[in-house]
Amino acid sequence: MRILITGGCGFIGSNFIRLLLHSDSGAMVYNVDKLTYAGNPANLDDVSAAFKERYRLIRADIADAAAMGRLFREACFDAVVNFAAESHVDRSIVDSAPFIHTNILGTQTLLSLTREHGVGRFVHISTDEVYGSLPLEQKNRAFKESDPLEPNSPYSASKASADLLCRAWHETYGFPAIITRCSNNYGPCQFPEKLIPFMYARACANEPLPVYGDGKNVRDWIHVEDHCKGVLLALQKGRPGAVYNFGGNAERSNLDVVRAILSYCGKNDSLIRHVKDRPGHDRRYAMDYSRAAEELGFAPSRDFEQGLTATLDWYARNRGWTEHITSGAYLNFLQDWYGERL
Repeated sequence: MRILITGGCGFIGSNFIRLLLHSDSGAMVYNVDKLTYAGNPANLDDVSAAFKERYRLIRADIADAAAMGRLFREACFDAVVNFAAESHVDRSIVDSAPFIHTNILGTQTLLSLTREHGVGRFVHISTDEVYGSLPLEQKNRAFKESDPLEPNSPYSASKASADLLCRAWHETYGFPAIITRCSNNYGPCQFPEKLIPFMYARACANEPLPVYGDGKNVRDWIHVEDHCKGVLLALQKGRPGAVYNFGGNAERSNLDVVRAILSYCGKNDSLIRHVKDRPGHDRRYAMDYSRAAEELGFAPSRDFEQGLTATLDWYARNRGWTEHITSGAYLNFLQDWYGERL
């Protein structure tokens, strides 16, 4: 089976490629990645060494119809799994153009080529953020696949747009699109702009930890390996046209996560700085994944506290990895963004 994985050098995509190649001896993986700041080929050094005959990395922009068309003609794919996306909400607030280019135009390019070449399976990776926000007080309420899309940031709006394109392709053309939506991922090799590695790095350096607003915003956390297992099940068993939610049964406030990181580092709450809230900041996410459980056999397996400790252990052992991938542009962005708030 010849499978195109887009965005495979990113945090989630690289974990999925590793899982796929280890679990399917017949899979030939083509990894297309633009290799922007968050795409790191080193995430797959072990894969490149172990699966030389079944893994190929191609640097390309998924919105480049000419380049992607040449690859589709050459490879004759059986399936496409689209992880490629700009994903940092704060960046989307500053400049939404890259999000529209990759997340919307890139998805449209892939859908058109997949249909043109008769590819039999298309799995699009989305996010719980397309649903908008849940009230903190409605503790028993969780997002269902049938809920309306009410995105509140340029990032989530671009992902919702891509989801609707996938739906339209299925409804209009009978296209075999499947959409997956997951809660917040965590685990090793996550780019350091995300909450857990970002706060860990600052705690280690005794730098202030900027927490938006009152810090009570709640997220459901899923370990990246659990998420990838869900995506693989969707690829193997998902219904064309269906949407599947994946969650981790691990709702925690941002402040609780930050305090857990400080405790791991042997630091106290004095490093926490409550800063001006982010515009359009969603209050709570929670995922009802009963459809994925019933149709795919999905269930998260990681306890959050144990998974968080293992993740922080990894960062503690691999500080050189973080230092290597944090470019000047990344550092400048964070300094400018939080400098106005701290």
